[in-house]
Amino acid sequence: MSATAPDPRIELRLGDITTLAVDAIVNAANSALAAGGGVCGAIHHAAGPELEQECETVGFCPTGEARLTRGYRLPARYVIHAVGPIWQGGGGNEDGLLASCYRNSLALAVEHGIRSIAFPAISTGIFGFPGERAAGIAVAEAKQFLARGAAIDRIIFCCFGAESLTHYQRALG
Repeated sequence: MSATAPDPRIELRLGDITTLAVDAIVNAANSALAAGGGVCGAIHHAAGPELEQECETVGFCPTGEARLTRGYRLPARYVIHAVGPIWQGGGGNEDGLLASCYRNSLALAVEHGIRSIAFPAISTGIFGFPGERAAGIAVAEAKQFLARGAAIDRIIFCCFGAESLTHYQRALG
C-alpha cells in the first residue's frame, strides 16, 4: 500500500452509533461520565441504567482522557468514554486535547483486546469544536495509530449527519 492509498481499516458510516455491532463504541462524554445530551445521552439511553451505575463507580475523567465500561444493552461489548475539549476559540490547547482523546481511546482498546471501534465526532456537538477541524484531527490520529502496527482491525467514524460525513470524507482525502 502506498503512503497515499486509503487504509481499508478506516471506515465512514452515516447513522446511529448505538446500533453498531463492534467491540467498542466511543462515547463523547463529559468529565463526570454522566448521561448528557447528544450522542452521550443516546448511548446511555440505549445501554440502559446499568451503564450509568457503572459510570458512577468509575468517577471523574479529565479532558483528553478515556475510560472503559461494559456496553450492557448495546450491540457493542464495551463503551469507551472519551472527554473532549470545549471549544474556546483554539487558544486553549483544544486540538491537543482532542487528539489525546483519540490516542487514549485507541490505546485503551488495544489494552483490552478490542479489534473494532466506532467513534462519533467527539466535541463537535454542544462542545462546539469546528467539525472540519475535528475530523482532520480524528483521521490523522487514527492513521498514525494504525501506522504504528496497532492490533486494531477496524476503526469506524460514525457520523450522525451528512455535514459531519462530508468533513470526514475530506479528511480522508
